Amino acid sequence: MLEVQVKKAPTVRFTQDNKTPLAEVEVEFDSLRADDPACAIKVVGWGKLAEELQSTVQVNSRLVIEGRLRMNTVPRPDGTKEKRAEFTLSRIHPFSSSTNVSRIPSETQQNLKSDSANSLNNEGVRWDSSPLVPDTDDIPF
Repeated sequence: MLEVQVKKAPTVRFTQDNKTPLAEVEVEFDSLRADDPACAIKVVGWGKLAEELQSTVQVNSRLVIEGRLRMNTVPRPDGTKEKRAEFTLSRIHPFSSSTNVSRIPSETQQNLKSDSANSLNNEGVRWDSSPLVPDTDDIPF
């Protein structure tokens, strides 16, 4: 999930084979450090999400977006390749400074409430730092 601000109006195009709508929009989000500039990323929505982006999202809109991050390799004019992040949408939530949680799903509301309670209690976030791969290997070969 990211809280973002729309920087460029969404553009919509369609796939050639089955005419599925595909919308792209450039957004930016605050960096983790106060003295660093905001980070920009391309957000992509498919199907009904593309239509929703086109019909409801405007420049300077604030959103909470859910989805997955993907890295793409893009060729540069000088022949080298560059990696760029792309965010593929799974859900869009309008956002306002008053945090209108009535339009956010109840599961997300519970997460927001528990996160804000943790930050108010100064408990912080507890991360599971266990390794993804166990230290011992039971495979005999």
